[in-house]
Amino acid sequence: MNTESRVTIHMAASLDGFIARKNGAVDWLETSDEFADGETLDSEYVKEFLGTIDCYVMGSRTYETALRFEAQGFGWAYGETPTVVLTTRDLPKNRETIEFYEGDLESLITEQLRRKYRNIWIAGGGDVARECIRLGLADEIRYSVLPILVGEGIPFFGALEKDVPLHLAEVKAYKNGIVGLCYHIRKQ
Repeated sequence: MNTESRVTIHMAASLDGFIARKNGAVDWLETSDEFADGETLDSEYVKEFLGTIDCYVMGSRTYETALRFEAQGFGWAYGETPTVVLTTRDLPKNRETIEFYEGDLESLITEQLRRKYRNIWIAGGGDVARECIRLGLADEIRYSVLPILVGEGIPFFGALEKDVPLHLAEVKAYKNGIVGLCYHIRKQ
């Protein structure tokens, strides 16, 4: 295993912890909030930051949402970065950087991805994030908290079997009202 590899769970979620509505809609992701003291996310910074990610892992519903965003003209959020989609279904593949995987998540992360990539991002969804936590596969959680309460929907993690101790490593507030939190997962 590459001891320098890092697995990050990243999710944008409402303040009440939902990553999507019950029907999977994420129409609330755009924020019109303004926080004068927040940092600005300029496109050059975002581009440079995204360039540090070596591989994305996501579930099939997250992949389908990304395809819908692309079809609506928002582009493919993951660029040319290799993306592994966890699925047992036959889904469309519209780029060479996509790989479909239906095997064991622990084997994928520890035996394949950690050996090949340094910076691995779990980009969704809630079931994938929960399994990574449950299996002890993740090193950190990055939570982009949006300034909205949606009341009900698909939770970021869902139920966990036990407490997972965290260490707050970073907090950033942005001009659009989003708060970025980074927690390191304390290994037990």
